[in-house]
Amino acid sequence: MRIVIAEDSAVVRAGLAEILADSGHQVLAAVGNAGDLLAAVDEHRPDAAVVDVRMPPGYTDEGLRAAIAIRRDHPATGVLVFSQYIETRYAADLLGAAPGGGAAGVGYLLKDRVGDVDEFVEALSRVAAGGTALDPEVVTQLLRASRRDTGLGSLTARERDVLALMAEGRSNGAIAATLVISERAVEKYIASIFSKFGLAPSDSDHRRVLAVLRYLHP
Repeated sequence: MRIVIAEDSAVVRAGLAEILADSGHQVLAAVGNAGDLLAAVDEHRPDAAVVDVRMPPGYTDEGLRAAIAIRRDHPATGVLVFSQYIETRYAADLLGAAPGGGAAGVGYLLKDRVGDVDEFVEALSRVAAGGTALDPEVVTQLLRASRRDTGLGSLTARERDVLALMAEGRSNGAIAATLVISERAVEKYIASIFSKFGLAPSDSDHRRVLAVLRYLHP
């Protein structure tokens, strides 16, 4: 996996580079600001970019806005936002930024909630391969922020639970294990969610995340 890292802390940046190199991946560039991130992605066309939210010069949302630009301009590059902050507004924009509005190849993890190195590397690999990796707290805040506009009330409480786990990139089996229900029950809940959102069957698996996007981009 070919990776670009954008992190304003030199210590964290070096640590991420070492972790990924030790895991057998190639770090093409490790930069400290959003401008250098965009230049590195333009130059190297990596499989994935790891991006912090708050970077120079303003330390507000420069990294997340750069991540949105990468999603829009380089849809083949997976983007994993790795931060201690949740920016609800821009997180929603991040999910819908790729051409066609799909949410493939995107992740948003909170630094203090990643349990170990293997978990981080697995999530980044999943994003680079076109999957999703969303922290449950990110999903919760996105759904809460958008509830007033999106008809969330049309879903049952159990359907909302299933939807949140879907958005994290969980398989049906993992959802079933988490909620202590059968996989068949999970399939029925998912079918009901798709039906309520008018998501017709297609050749793409991204209906699972598009269900979340229907909340975020009504």
